Amino acid sequence: MKIAVLKISGKALNDVLSDEAWINSIQSLQKSYDGVVIVHGAGRTISEWSSALGLEVKFHNGQRVTSAGIMEVVAAVQAGVLNAKIVSRLITAGINAVGLTGIDRNTFVAENVNKDLGFVGIPRKVNSTTWIDELLNKNIVPVFSSVCRDFQGNLMNVNADFFTEILAESLLADSVFFVSDVQGVKLGGSYQALIDEGRIAQGISDGEITDGMIPKLNSCVELLNKGINKIWIGSKNPEEMINENNGTAGGSGTWVVHHSA
Repeated sequence: MKIAVLKISGKALNDVLSDEAWINSIQSLQKSYDGVVIVHGAGRTISEWSSALGLEVKFHNGQRVTSAGIMEVVAAVQAGVLNAKIVSRLITAGINAVGLTGIDRNTFVAENVNKDLGFVGIPRKVNSTTWIDELLNKNIVPVFSSVCRDFQGNLMNVNADFFTEILAESLLADSVFFVSDVQGVKLGGSYQALIDEGRIAQGISDGEITDGMIPKLNSCVELLNKGINKIWIGSKNPEEMINENNGTAGGSGTWVVHHSA
């Protein structure tokens, strides 16, 4: 099965929810692939809600420091309001969709790897994803919030880029599109059409790649190492990405590729 995973950042969600071109783009992806899976973030809205509630908004290496109070906001916003809005938008447009989290069907569990971040974890697959394949076979678009649980049942904030990585790997996805509000990866003052793992490591080391782009690009490198070779980062609609570029240089955004000697 040829699968595309579309990860939409919280910063790009307003466009997805309001621009009719996005519906056309997702329908085009459905024609180009046997199945489409959506993963979404909620960063900006989580920060806005947290500030309104008097909770401290703090990040470390691009990941949100998540107290118990912040975790409730993450679950309410990402797994609740925004997931429901996306699913409602798709269904209203005639696209069959279902809202899900990383908790559902006991497929993923998050392990806390840095106590300083609080309720933040790295997702691990603990059971089969065949039930997701069954949804795709019925032309249903799964819409995932990356909220997970740990082994004790605590809700865990999982970076949506990391969740996209393990989901794409588990489904043996053909392509992964990371859609945000940035045009691509910027190095040396200009956006790159292609970037490999060596330039990513150098960009992080030099401080050119910062904040949320660090976990995003680290996920891209992991995906390359796991055999997924069509990975794109940018802000244009997926229909334009496919038609213009199809995995080579010359279009919009940045394609993440293996180093070529």
